[in-house]
Amino acid sequence: MKKVSMIVGGVMMLLTVGCNGDGGGEDADVTEAEGTPAPGAPDGDGGEEVDVDTEVAEGTEVVDIGFSGPLSGAGAYYGNNTLNGLTMAIEEINESGGFEVDGEMYSFNLVSLDDQYLPDETGANVRRLVQENDTPVIFVPHSGGTYATQVFNEQDEVLLASYSSEPEITQQDNDLTWRIPPTYDKYIEPFSEYQMERFGTDLAMLPPNTEFGMDWAEALAPAWEEMGGNVVHESSVDYAQDTDFYTLLTNALAEDPDVLFVGGSSEPTAQVMAQAREQGFEGGFLIMDQAKLDEIDNVLGGAPEVIEGSVGVPPLVDDIHQGNEQFISDYQDTFDADPGSEAGYHYYSVYILAEAMSAAGETEDAHAIREHMDEGLQQVDDDKHIYEVSEVDEDGGMVTELRMAVVEDGEVELVDFDD
Repeated sequence: MKKVSMIVGGVMMLLTVGCNGDGGGEDADVTEAEGTPAPGAPDGDGGEEVDVDTEVAEGTEVVDIGFSGPLSGAGAYYGNNTLNGLTMAIEEINESGGFEVDGEMYSFNLVSLDDQYLPDETGANVRRLVQENDTPVIFVPHSGGTYATQVFNEQDEVLLASYSSEPEITQQDNDLTWRIPPTYDKYIEPFSEYQMERFGTDLAMLPPNTEFGMDWAEALAPAWEEMGGNVVHESSVDYAQDTDFYTLLTNALAEDPDVLFVGGSSEPTAQVMAQAREQGFEGGFLIMDQAKLDEIDNVLGGAPEVIEGSVGVPPLVDDIHQGNEQFISDYQDTFDADPGSEAGYHYYSVYILAEAMSAAGETEDAHAIREHMDEGLQQVDDDKHIYEVSEVDEDGGMVTELRMAVVEDGEVELVDFDD
């Protein structure tokens, strides 16, 4: 084996905690002009670089793949979890001798830049990765950076691997977008049905004031009302400014809601939920997919009385099956922590990408790789199927078999959507 460099951004800048999560981040400041970034968007130099060693298989060709995400400040926890999933898969593939494309063996090298969760920085980073490293694929784990990149990635002929649950990402008529997680709109009806049946029809809304949080709220409110519910309170939380949520919760709880809609990153979401219980709230929590039940419980030091009555996305460690049990065990051994969905999906995506390149017979042509993503998915070994994904659809979205997690009698239970 020989060493090559993995570039990791090192600019330290304080980020808003509210940006942290699976599909969060502000919307990009971009224009619809073809191939043209908005003023001040992708024209900068991007994140600073720090060399970190990674290994490639001896005697193989090397394919650089890119990453632009938050690797410093408050967003670093989330950004580095996504990076952990990518690097684990890359190391496994390279240590096994690489992957075959058109009779040649290849290894992956990951080139990573810190974008500080800022869409402008993402755009600059992506342009830099394409120009300096000829990366055919670049991973971006937030919606703002995704939208910024979609302005020009077709022109630059780079495949955008987006980790965001925003539905509009694969509705942009962008032939070089690959959306990795499921879209959040799939959760709204089953989450709402569960909470209405268990607690009642009056909903108070306290989403984060990020673009992602506002989009979630705008989709949830009319759906809740169409299902016969009442939205009795609407406000939002600024996690960048607020550390005590007493007044916000006092106003919301004054309307005597049955259910609270909360979310954002897991840590502040946990604080909102705990303070709601302290103020006497006994109803349910409908939690947007950015926050994770296991992380919320960990933040609270184990508090089943707080998370009781919650509905959210299933924690990966509560959904163990043949396709992910080895990954979960290896991740725990490597990082002394449980993997979240951002690590699991990014790990899985590297194996899909390798198989797509093999199927396409191509490591450089982004269009050819994108056209073979579904074929690549179908070729991934069973023990690497971290999630039950049936296809990559024609719009570039991965179609995942979805379940929801509910907390009943202090225990997390998984429920199929059709149950």
